[in-house]
Amino acid sequence: MSLASRRGRTSALIAVTLLSLLAGACGNGDGGTSDTRSVNGQSYDLSPQQSGRVHVDKVDSIAAQVPQAIRDRGTLVVTGTIGATPPLGFYATDDRTIVGSEVDISWLIGDILGLKVERRNGDWAQNFVKIDSGEADLFVSNATVTEERKEKYDFATYRLDNIALEVPKDSTWTYQDRKSLAGMKIGVGSGTNQEQLLVAWNDQNVAEGLPKLDLAYYQQPSDYYLALSSGRIDGFVGPNPAAQYHSATTGAKVLTTWSGAGDALRAEIAAMTRKDNGLIGAVRAAIQYAIDHGSYRKVLDRWGLGGEAVQQSRINPPGLPKKKG
Repeated sequence: MSLASRRGRTSALIAVTLLSLLAGACGNGDGGTSDTRSVNGQSYDLSPQQSGRVHVDKVDSIAAQVPQAIRDRGTLVVTGTIGATPPLGFYATDDRTIVGSEVDISWLIGDILGLKVERRNGDWAQNFVKIDSGEADLFVSNATVTEERKEKYDFATYRLDNIALEVPKDSTWTYQDRKSLAGMKIGVGSGTNQEQLLVAWNDQNVAEGLPKLDLAYYQQPSDYYLALSSGRIDGFVGPNPAAQYHSATTGAKVLTTWSGAGDALRAEIAAMTRKDNGLIGAVRAAIQYAIDHGSYRKVLDRWGLGGEAVQQSRINPPGLPKKKG
């Protein structure tokens, strides 16, 4: 079995475990449907059918902006990360079908562009390779706009980027500001904007004579959830939606949240294409149409992410600054 296959099976098993915990802890959210769960008053459709997915009609004027080669193909190839990360992207109760907010955003864009969405999956680094090679047209998977990424890719924003510090349920740690991180062992995904923010804060702390932050790197949700529950790390910094969902279903705690850029700017999540391939304008127009006509907000509310809505989709807005050095 390939490494990718093993990782996929591990992620699926962790997702099933989380869904089982949710079933036991929270009960049914719609009076008995086993594939619907409720967490803190928010219902989630975990079924492979996804009958509640938001669909809209094709908008001809926007679809006409899609590059001819993609229109002729009739499909929009979308890549993203999948694993035990509800509500962003995870496996439904059949352990095969991919569901979540990022999946729904992809389908919404595809509907407006008049294209059938073909979903492909990879780990974080593989997604960029798929875009670079042209294997995928669009990357929709909680990707933050950064100045470094803008050199190779184009972005159309669709959600605010909020990140969270999640700690074990028995943690007595009190967070006040970045100085509270000094000397702690914090898990983070390699190559993410969360890593970039933690590195910057650590540099500031060390410059002020505080103990160094110990970063532990993870690529798979199964790995950092296990490290968190076993106490091998003091906390994990990752996307706020996943942290809120995970904490609600397992008893872990969200200690604090930040903008993905810290205090520097209002970070945003965006759909990403290869630089200057002609697709990003149509993608932005599709997102903006969905915002203006209400279907966008329905998608976010469906997954409990209404608080991260944007009013305008922007192409290549100011992103997280480049890493020093």
